[in-house]
Amino acid sequence: MSQVRFIADLHFGHSFMAKHRGFESIEAHDAHVIEQWNSVVHKRDITYILGDITMEKTDSYSLLNRLNGIKKVVLGNHDRPKHIPELLKYVQEVSGMVQYKGIFLTHCPIHTMEMDYRVQHNIHGHIHKKLVTYPVTLFGVKLFDRVDRRYHCVSCEHVDFKPKTLQELGITR
Repeated sequence: MSQVRFIADLHFGHSFMAKHRGFESIEAHDAHVIEQWNSVVHKRDITYILGDITMEKTDSYSLLNRLNGIKKVVLGNHDRPKHIPELLKYVQEVSGMVQYKGIFLTHCPIHTMEMDYRVQHNIHGHIHKKLVTYPVTLFGVKLFDRVDRRYHCVSCEHVDFKPKTLQELGITR
């Protein structure tokens, strides 16, 4: 049976991100992303890539052919609209935002107001932080930051470079 999975911020071919994530080279980074992806994604699985496939370039798009499964992309801030025709040579679908089973799939986290009456969860990337927090205040004084469990960041470095299922993200449907 096929699975639906989610990941963000592949950043193929991006030297700064490779070093930031602890890799000695772009090649080592990209090979690790591919290896980890293929360790869990099978031929018929659908994986939503929630933005930032590269860093505003198309020369690494061919690496997408080395990833198992059906690939659907939600564009990120480093994915250029003019590159969509080239991107579509390697993926099955490109969108700006997707609503999947009542969950918003986006690159950037959506505003909390949207969460209050439209959806219960937001799977996203972009911020490269595992948890979205908001300040708890009393009489205008910040007491602490509270984790908002409605947000699920799937940037590569936070999901062990492996696309995750809803169940693995702790979302029950």
